[in-house]
Amino acid sequence: MDGHEQDAREKAKAAPDKVAEFFAEVKENIAQLGRDTAIQGLSNVWIRETARYNYYYNFTWMGRPIIQFPQDIVAMQEIIWRVKPDLIVEIGVAHGGSLIFYSSILELIGEDGRVVGVDIDIRAHNRREIENHKMFKRISLIQGSSMDDQIVRQVFDAARGKKRVMVCLDSNHTHAHVLKELNLYSPLVKQGSYLVAFDTFIEDLPDKFYPDRPWGKGNSPKTAVQEFLATTDRFVVDHEIDAKLQITQNPGGYLKCVKD
Repeated sequence: MDGHEQDAREKAKAAPDKVAEFFAEVKENIAQLGRDTAIQGLSNVWIRETARYNYYYNFTWMGRPIIQFPQDIVAMQEIIWRVKPDLIVEIGVAHGGSLIFYSSILELIGEDGRVVGVDIDIRAHNRREIENHKMFKRISLIQGSSMDDQIVRQVFDAARGKKRVMVCLDSNHTHAHVLKELNLYSPLVKQGSYLVAFDTFIEDLPDKFYPDRPWGKGNSPKTAVQEFLATTDRFVVDHEIDAKLQITQNPGGYLKCVKD
């Protein structure tokens, strides 16, 4: 090695790490957002007003309705990329867009990750579209109540031998139902992975905002999460995700497992 090469290497070592600098700046920006109650208030107003138009119905993933805010889609992509789960369990299938989304991210990761979707009623037209999709190759569908012992056993059987499991709860949004799902399926999630309770934003909407639904303020996924967290030290709210997104259907619902 000549003197010029040595000098170049020494300069490279001494140069600031621009990638690390960028992410450090982002982290500080997120921390400041988390402390800015004015922006959070504006976000809540925006969510409330767009909810009147079912804004979250507007988006698809690879052709299937996903019924998520774009911000939450990005957050879930970041989590999946970081955790690289062997299995993602989704309770609540609807049109199947989330299943297709999770499958496609696992496909990009390139390992053997699988997706299991559970729903009490997988309607024929949705099943047909899901099963005919190119991303179905990583998906298994289970029809039945998430509370039924037989269905729970099927999900746990699918998770047997998996080291990294994520669980997403997006079915019936009443307090009692979500709380039971949290208790039933949280044992699947180990340290470093996530248990996500969807649609916690229901608690932040005006009372009787959804008059035709059995859930609402005081009887929502967020109240279930709060009761669940009071009984366990295995999970904590990932507040950094809330601060990063601001606009989210799942505030306080991104639960990170911190203990096996």
